[in-house]
Amino acid sequence: MKNANLNTLEQQVASALQEGDLLFISIDAFLYKQVAKGTGSWCSHVGFAIKENDQWLVIESKVPFVSKTPLRKFLSRTCNGEVMIRRLKQPLSATEIEQLKQSADKLSATLPTTLYHLGFDLDSERQFCSKFVHLVYKDALGIELGKAQTLEQLLQENPQASVRFWRCWFVGFIPWKRQTLTPASQINDPQLNTVFCTL
Repeated sequence: MKNANLNTLEQQVASALQEGDLLFISIDAFLYKQVAKGTGSWCSHVGFAIKENDQWLVIESKVPFVSKTPLRKFLSRTCNGEVMIRRLKQPLSATEIEQLKQSADKLSATLPTTLYHLGFDLDSERQFCSKFVHLVYKDALGIELGKAQTLEQLLQENPQASVRFWRCWFVGFIPWKRQTLTPASQINDPQLNTVFCTL
């Protein structure tokens, strides 16, 4: 993304953000494009916004581990400026925002639980983007964002998905009964409202 376009996008997003908002983007990499295709969504990645020292950061589970990423750097990874901000319908109090931050710190405090799971296994001790958001909100607020489903259910619901790709990705055998949770299931979660979208 060109700097001028990135500057404009960063300003627009920052002016719309509140702490605790979820940010959805489309990562420009082959694996993440397959994730989006396999879930019937444009979106392949999610994190949530906080402020530290008057700077916007996005807490995200990404390769190789959970991190606090400056907003500009987070936005620079999206395709064609694609970004959506979604917010809980019930406003968060200052106490609840602090609980989110504490839960994120707790869940990302130790290895290997902070390491990224490229097999997207919800039951693993390791993280991936939508799982991390789900766990933080559940731990901090008792709110479960997104829908857990097996890989079999996911691929049945999305016939456009490339089964051949996923068979190769899992070295010949797709673990059909593996539970996962996708950014697409969170972007469609009825507990959230869309407050900003470039699509």
